[in-house]
Amino acid sequence: MPGLLARRALRSGAASSYQRGRSVGLQAGYEEGYFRGKAQGIVNRLAYAPPLRNLHVLFIGSGKGFPYSPIDEAIAATLQGMVSQLTMSNARENIAEIARTTMPDLVLVLDGMYLPPEQMDAVRAMGIRTAVWMTDDPYYTDMTVGWVLHYDYVFTLEIHCVDFYRNMGCPQVHYLPFGAYPVHYRPVVKPAAPRREIGFVGTAYPKRIQFFRPIMDRLMRHNTVINGNWWDKFPGYTQYKNKMEIGKWMGPAQTADVYNNIKIVINLHRAPDDSEINQNRMNIPAASPNPRTFEINACATLQLCDVRDDLARFYTPGVEIETYSSQEELLEKVQYYLVHEAARKQIALRALERTFREHTYAHRLNQMLSIIFP
Repeated sequence: MPGLLARRALRSGAASSYQRGRSVGLQAGYEEGYFRGKAQGIVNRLAYAPPLRNLHVLFIGSGKGFPYSPIDEAIAATLQGMVSQLTMSNARENIAEIARTTMPDLVLVLDGMYLPPEQMDAVRAMGIRTAVWMTDDPYYTDMTVGWVLHYDYVFTLEIHCVDFYRNMGCPQVHYLPFGAYPVHYRPVVKPAAPRREIGFVGTAYPKRIQFFRPIMDRLMRHNTVINGNWWDKFPGYTQYKNKMEIGKWMGPAQTADVYNNIKIVINLHRAPDDSEINQNRMNIPAASPNPRTFEINACATLQLCDVRDDLARFYTPGVEIETYSSQEELLEKVQYYLVHEAARKQIALRALERTFREHTYAHRLNQMLSIIFP
């Protein structure tokens, strides 16, 4: 009899545990579905249609290949719906001859590193407006000084480069960071892979290794995965290699898939004073957010971003994005938001809404064309 009672108690306990587990699972599924449904609602509600301008734009891609080619694609595809005629070329072709043949209203160049400056001089001599959108300020300013003076308009994604270029003699310099391209970066209805907890996507630059080295053990106690080149240079890499995917540049689809299948994405900007990889002898500081800032937020994922002086112009810290100024603060916020799911999701949704309302390539290009053709 006692054995029968014990068996019944065990069965009853197992059934009770099953019911509790089922209830918790159903609630978690409901909350995740509600979150993703709300994210889709924001995307649908805030789809931005910029005005169509009666302009012919000749767009010159960077010619630098991957990882710049997705930016080329984002700008070209966005312009396609904004101007009456778009002609596309790249920096390896004879741009002056193409401009002479097509006579556009504007020649817009991305980056300009591989475009001979004399070609822009020839285009300007035809009375055609020219503009360049810089991709890597302030990290390669030793090089960019060689071509920015050959354009009517210079657009830079780094606020500290505005005065730098103006003091060089550039007549029209404007601050214009990149943004998110919603075709590449947007929330998905259903994640395609098991959700990770913490992720970082980016190259293992020396100062990034220096930042992560003291805390990597503690960070890896969570379900953390790092994607990017050169992480095999990280000291003790072999003990983390199953959590570090190296040796490839991830395209937008792969990167967006990572963002959509993760709870928290860490954004650690490239250091402007990293002399091993930069060409910035003037030591121009970096205050502006990188393109990844907007792309992460466009996927409705909580972003932990290192503090940058001009970040609050785009997202309100603690409301639409979270920031950290030290390794310990990063770990504290990781632990907090892994426990406080509701707070994490609210910030992610606010970030998504701000991004689709203000920070897409359509918003940026509309601003650019408004400056050039007021």
